[in-house]
Amino acid sequence: MGRFPRLVLWTLLGLAALAALALVVLPSQLDARLNRVLPHERATPSSRARAIHESLVVMDWHADSLLWNRDLRVRSSAGHVDLPRLVEGGVAIQMFTAVTRSPARVDYGPSPGRGPDLNTLQALVQRWPVETWWSLEARALFQAGKLRRWAEAAPERLMLLRSAADLEEFLRERSAHPERVAALLGTEGAHCLEGDLSSLDRLFEAGYRMLGLTHFFDNELGGSLHGVTGAGLTEFGRQVVDRAEALGMIIDLAHASPRMVEEVLARTTRPPVVSHTGVRGHCDHLRNLSDAQVKAIAAKGGLIGIGFWDAAVCDPSPRGIARAIRYTADLAGVEHLALGSDYDGTIAAPFDVSELAVLTEALLAEGFSEREIAAIMGGNSVALLRANLPRR
Repeated sequence: MGRFPRLVLWTLLGLAALAALALVVLPSQLDARLNRVLPHERATPSSRARAIHESLVVMDWHADSLLWNRDLRVRSSAGHVDLPRLVEGGVAIQMFTAVTRSPARVDYGPSPGRGPDLNTLQALVQRWPVETWWSLEARALFQAGKLRRWAEAAPERLMLLRSAADLEEFLRERSAHPERVAALLGTEGAHCLEGDLSSLDRLFEAGYRMLGLTHFFDNELGGSLHGVTGAGLTEFGRQVVDRAEALGMIIDLAHASPRMVEEVLARTTRPPVVSHTGVRGHCDHLRNLSDAQVKAIAAKGGLIGIGFWDAAVCDPSPRGIARAIRYTADLAGVEHLALGSDYDGTIAAPFDVSELAVLTEALLAEGFSEREIAAIMGGNSVALLRANLPRR
């Protein structure tokens, strides 16, 4: 072999080694960089706050943890959520939301939906199945499959809820299985339907029980809060909302345009949720709901999941989140409040889920009663699930 061919061979081998290293290192680097915990000293809640927290049925409406190459059965130093940390934080029920399309850079401004797609990059570097490289539905089904397989492999630790009967079984057996977490599946936007109504039935069969309509771009259903059209529901969007309601799926209005919010509220007969948000009257950011929208969603019987990140609450700290909850409770009533962390959703969180008792402490400091704290931290959410999940 001559010198030139040998040089080519070593160059190709070197490039192959670098590519292999990137496939191993890049996913964890993305996770660690995008899902940070803000520097802080780990607080020790008071004995009263700990006792209250241990008595709660805690539910969080939004975590994008399935997007990352972590086995959630194993405690990790990356990100915000896994089963050991959920148990340590006293979380009974976690909604896992599947992201299928999102911009490489999030600035909340109007986006036409062009440019690099972060989730395509993730599918490639995390070595997801080939079909997920181009199919958004395949990405949603793949993420659901991961959660389902974990639940099947460790039913004593994780239970996937599909119905109100499942919920009652979980709650009935919770004292005997204190280290079991219940999981629900939701979508972060309905881009994954790709304009095909039959896709909604396939997602339902895969376990999805909450449907987010939009994410960072306008889509076939209508306008995003961050889109360019400001549109309400399209004809396809109306078909999807009607079909989701018939199946027993909960509608999530997070990231929906104001017009879409208004039209969904007028069309549906069941209460929606906003899985992760802030409120503009408290934190004046274009990502957040207006006070009028909050009141309209509450009038429909819906829930507002208050987020944990800076754009949602302006002060991303336990006390800052509690103050956002106080403002929204005074506006719409405690019975319409819930948690919507947006954990593992490329945010910098003030604490990971293992430290969630610090929020109970902050709610006490904000003047909420024990009954009100129980409602906010999960009681309201359980009531909505009981009334709106498919019966069986």
